[in-house]
Amino acid sequence: MGTITRSFANNITTSGVLLPASLTNNSIANVTAYNAAIATGNMVLLSTGTASNSASISFTTGINSTYKEYQFWFIDIHPRTDSSYIQFNLSTDSGSNYNVTKTSSFFRCFNSEDGSGSGLTYESGLDLAQSTGYQSMSADIGNGADETAAGVLTLFNPSSTTYVKHYISEINTYRSDNLMMNHKFAGYGNTTTAINAINFNMTTGNFDGTILMYGIV
Repeated sequence: MGTITRSFANNITTSGVLLPASLTNNSIANVTAYNAAIATGNMVLLSTGTASNSASISFTTGINSTYKEYQFWFIDIHPRTDSSYIQFNLSTDSGSNYNVTKTSSFFRCFNSEDGSGSGLTYESGLDLAQSTGYQSMSADIGNGADETAAGVLTLFNPSSTTYVKHYISEINTYRSDNLMMNHKFAGYGNTTTAINAINFNMTTGNFDGTILMYGIV
């Protein structure tokens, strides 16, 4: 039994709790390698979609069994039409159709710039119940020069052929009526077929902005 192993063994309680003495400058300095099987949690940039007065951004390659988690980051999504919503849908046929059946819940909270109003509500008009339609991700993004939305959508294990496809998201928006609105929603694509493409667009009109697709190691 090596020195580090004895040190840990002598400082673990019967309930499996590490005592402070088990970790010292000397023991850490003697660690020369980590188990390669340990997940690092690195984000790998797979693709960048840039909209310039565009109708939509689609990712039709790169969503596969390589990663168990994909994240889509939204940078300054700016609608050309005031009070438009950003939304998404999923595909099982590489983007030929975006019509995966989805069920979700949707909350949002807000605060006005002058502090005159704030609140937290469940938005039944923005959730889905076994719908193949697009999932709204935010509401009422302003189209003023400085008004945008930003946030992230996480899609879990899209290549599974056993389980449904869970997703969660948080999007922050600057509305045309000077409200800060934070949107949180979650749901699942109710299919055991692999998801291999995703499309983003606005409920009305075109938009500007950047969407980054990451694979999470």
